[in-house]
Amino acid sequence: QVQPVESGGGLVQAGGSLRLSCAASGRSFGTYAMGWIRQAPGKEREFVATIRWRDGRPYYADSVKGRFTISRDNAKNTMYLQMNSLNAEDTAVYYCGAGAYGSTWEQYDYWGQGTQVTVVS
Repeated sequence: QVQPVESGGGLVQAGGSLRLSCAASGRSFGTYAMGWIRQAPGKEREFVATIRWRDGRPYYADSVKGRFTISRDNAKNTMYLQMNSLNAEDTAVYYCGAGAYGSTWEQYDYWGQGTQVTVVS
């Protein structure tokens, strides 16, 4: 099985940028469906972005569209989330997930431990 491991979170000023990474531990991400979600304190998990393995097509939540960019490097077994123009509403723990090819984020089988992103004004 694959074990996602996130990194890159931290404290950033509003309007700033961060890049999150998600590396595969255990086995290659290969054809796994992959994506990012986040969870803010007291709130439900929220879809952020996924990327289609076949052609790299990304899908974004409306709340991050135009500000976040998801990408993956299969050769490095790593997925990325470039986050720009961050605001306080982006403060959350960000999780990287992976699942069987074609699965949606709610169906992902494997999740990382999460990385905290805190945006301050």
